[in-house]
Amino acid sequence: MRHTISVLVENKFGVLARVAGLFSARGYNIASLAVSETLDPQISYMTIVVEAKDAKVLEQINKQLNKLIDVITVTDFTNKEYLDRELVLAKINYAPKDKSKLETIFNKFVGKIIYHKADVAIIEAVGDQHQIGELLNELDKFGIKELVRTGKLAISN
Repeated sequence: MRHTISVLVENKFGVLARVAGLFSARGYNIASLAVSETLDPQISYMTIVVEAKDAKVLEQINKQLNKLIDVITVTDFTNKEYLDRELVLAKINYAPKDKSKLETIFNKFVGKIIYHKADVAIIEAVGDQHQIGELLNELDKFGIKELVRTGKLAISN
């Protein structure tokens, strides 16, 4: 089962490597990882989505994260209310006649065309994983040539 964890860390050289090393050393798979500075440039916010078979594994992950020197706080969102979003950029086949079809799709999802030329468009969209999945199913009809995603970002509400 996938679990979302946020980690506030000191923004120092090697912190990301130590956090990732903690997971790899124990054989835990990171499904998604997003890291960025906070309002305080000395502190970074990590959103980690991890595969954990049961509550014991998740508890072990939380304990190990808390033991790292540069970790300030660990929040496990498993039993908490939170909002999450993911950003996706997709390069799709495009013809000018497709613009209205795409706009109809984007009325349903939070997305837009950010670049296009004769036969290719690049779109950006934001949503939760379910919404992004539905959008990608719709865009698949046009032919997705390339796709990049940020991974999940999460914040408590």
